[in-house]
Amino acid sequence: MNIFKRDATLHEFAWANLGDVKEGRGDLGEEMPVIVYRLMQYTMLDILTKDFGADMANDYFRRAGFLAGSEFAKNVLDLNVDFDRFLADLVKALKDYKIGILRMEAYDPDTGNMVLTVGQDLDCSGLPITNETVCNYDEGFISGVLNAYTGKNYEVKEMDCWANGDRVCRFNGTIV
Repeated sequence: MNIFKRDATLHEFAWANLGDVKEGRGDLGEEMPVIVYRLMQYTMLDILTKDFGADMANDYFRRAGFLAGSEFAKNVLDLNVDFDRFLADLVKALKDYKIGILRMEAYDPDTGNMVLTVGQDLDCSGLPITNETVCNYDEGFISGVLNAYTGKNYEVKEMDCWANGDRVCRFNGTIV
């Protein structure tokens, strides 16, 4: 399987395409500094913004985040447990994978709407204050995780962000 296919009609991401990182990086290990991840993320965002505009670039990041969140949920989490167990497993997985520290602030079981915070967020914690929310990838990632678990389409919007002067990222998730 060629993970670098150029024909968009043939492109298909699969978790297996991530490879055996432990085997391939024997001496270096599975972890890397957050700065390297951000270097890839923010240079990619810069190029996409220059080529397609900020709205389209952010949409691409949300869509990529959605795909990543869906695959993460399907390959890391048990999707056949009750909601409380799922949430506890998600909190643990996000911490274990060093993505961030998730906390549920509010949940309405009748509507499925929720407010989540992510502390020490991989994407933005420690960024300079620019008075904007920047976690578009996270919006998609959380939406993808929730969709994989519930089978419902969630719109996830960031309300607070480190880059906006807050110390956690706060997301509002609603079923659409």
